[in-house]
Amino acid sequence: MEESSKVNENIHKVRDSMDNIRIYPDPILRKKAKPIVNIDGSVKDIADRMAEVMYTSKGIGLAAPQIGIPNQIIVVDIGEARKAFINPEIVEGDGESVMEEGCLSLPTIEVPVKRMERVLIRAWDLNGKELTLELFDFPARVYQHEIDHLHGILIINYLSRLKRELLIKRMLKDLKQSQKQGSIL
Repeated sequence: MEESSKVNENIHKVRDSMDNIRIYPDPILRKKAKPIVNIDGSVKDIADRMAEVMYTSKGIGLAAPQIGIPNQIIVVDIGEARKAFINPEIVEGDGESVMEEGCLSLPTIEVPVKRMERVLIRAWDLNGKELTLELFDFPARVYQHEIDHLHGILIINYLSRLKRELLIKRMLKDLKQSQKQGSIL
């Protein structure tokens, strides 16, 4: 079977299980996502579903691994309409700033993350057109966060081991308690 068929077949297999955000320590969150080699209708369907999940979860960005898809797709909406990108990569960047970040896969956790203030990103849109985006400040931060997910990097990776373990322990305790009460965070 050729590589593009394998990747798209993989997408079809997990399509029905993508209604929920994957929560740490789900192993898919730590794996490097695979590139999409053929942008077709199934990829567009995945991006549409990702957007629905993102909006339902009150997020501003979502990476495919967060819903169980091990491929390089991100959706972002920071108030300028939804955008979906395939195989995004940061080709250059500069400057740095620190800001508190949260993550749908790490509910209740917010941590200071140092990121580049300006990034140049290369990606493909849902029509297979190659794009280059130059982003600054908050938009640059959001895209870096989502691209990190495609490399198996979470915001907790920017913390010391001790701080990370304490926050994860507290998050899991909070999740367990909220499940007992019949609610989600």
